[in-house]
Amino acid sequence: MATLALNGRPGLVNSSLAQARLLAFVAPALLLGGALASEYLGGLYPCEMCYWQRWPHEVALVLALFAFVVKRAVKPLVLLAALAIAVSGAIGVFHAGVEYRWWEGVTTCTAMTPAGGSSADILKSILTAPVIRCDQPQWTLAGISLAGFNAIFSFAAALVIWMLANRKRRGA
Repeated sequence: MATLALNGRPGLVNSSLAQARLLAFVAPALLLGGALASEYLGGLYPCEMCYWQRWPHEVALVLALFAFVVKRAVKPLVLLAALAIAVSGAIGVFHAGVEYRWWEGVTTCTAMTPAGGSSADILKSILTAPVIRCDQPQWTLAGISLAGFNAIFSFAAALVIWMLANRKRRGA
């Protein structure tokens, strides 16, 4: 007897794995979307560690997309996406710890400068660009910074994805 995927077509046997696959795509997409919205709509400039937290989410998105295409490797791709999301959460913990002064962070700061132009234009851009410190949160809610929220949401998503991907089918 053939089993049906969530979309009603033959394919993915385990609906929990299908849910994990969907969450492995949606969670990093929402977290990246939130980061980009806070930057471009909210006017918050990311520091170097903020960028570090985005990279694993980008990797997770690619892995999750592959999980929709490569049917024979859905579970390993979903689990790798969950791992990438958890890595972003770990970087978020490190970043939040730097913001709370629990430990020392990186010593460099970031500034947004455009590429190209004359050397005078580049120098002017560097001198007028805001310096973004990794040890000072630009926004908090209930004492939790964006790095802290990324850690919380990333670890929660990774855990749920992991649990769904490893859930045994009923009657199996």
